[in-house]
Amino acid sequence: MKTYSKKIKQNQTFEPQAQTSDPTIADFCTRLKLKVIRQGKSESLHISTTNINRPGLALVGFLEHFSAGRVQVIGENEMAYLSTLPQTQREKAIEGFMKQRFPCVIFSSGLVPDKSFMQCAERFDCVIFSSSLRSTTIINELSIYLNEMLAPEVVQHGVLMDVFGVGVLIEGKSGVGKSETVLGLLERMHRLVADDAVSIKRIGDRLIGSSPEAIRYFMEVRGIGIIDVRSMYGAGAVLHDKQIDLVLHLEEWNSKKEYNRLGSDKEVCNILGLELPLHTIPVRSGRNMSIILEVAARNYRLKSLGYDALSELNARVFDE
Repeated sequence: MKTYSKKIKQNQTFEPQAQTSDPTIADFCTRLKLKVIRQGKSESLHISTTNINRPGLALVGFLEHFSAGRVQVIGENEMAYLSTLPQTQREKAIEGFMKQRFPCVIFSSGLVPDKSFMQCAERFDCVIFSSSLRSTTIINELSIYLNEMLAPEVVQHGVLMDVFGVGVLIEGKSGVGKSETVLGLLERMHRLVADDAVSIKRIGDRLIGSSPEAIRYFMEVRGIGIIDVRSMYGAGAVLHDKQIDLVLHLEEWNSKKEYNRLGSDKEVCNILGLELPLHTIPVRSGRNMSIILEVAARNYRLKSLGYDALSELNARVFDE
């Protein structure tokens, strides 16, 4: 598994990596609960856009602005229109539509294509599915699936934890104490999402982190080796994925460096075009890092609710 290890700096940007692959027809059907009517020669679908099309205009013959990269959804209205056409005209409308070479067609509401549609699909090797859901519902489900599948993604070195419901991305050089901090958090009933490599996707205005499948729920603890967190701490100690809210960068204490003591200096980490609050936390003997990270998560939640301790302190001082 290739990982990208970078030290976080103020306003640093992490760019997406080209990691998305075409979904297999089997996975596509499983996720969307579809039935295969015609599979075609390929075992996968090449889908390059999250946009979805209902081809009413295309079946009428208006193809000027047709987008061939979209998944096509045919519902009751489109089928009702085709049924009104004479046989020759219906075959011509279907052929003009099929010539556009789109990824696949989904028939909604349990509809199935007629003989003329299937014959044309054979000629153009078109993949056809059927869904029991109505058009609006299957389009919504398909939109969610495509947004997840085609989301820009980056794999980042670090640890992702759920701490009091806050998604905390913990960064730092190897050996700085990330694993010890995570073990302390697990003992305090917080949950692990990913260790060592965090796969981050941008879905809308959210960053969703998860672990690569091969190393999911495993941790490396120096001096002990690899441990299985789910087996050791139970299923309640792990999460499949989590929205990232806060980035904490751990570094060895530097006596010559002046660290943020009031919280007035706002640092941010830019990941896939979204800015997240960033705190640089010095590590040295005697500091309980697990408790400090808990405090950071609690403070983030308070600020999310509109309470800022520094602003409250300033108000009290200046009021006096």
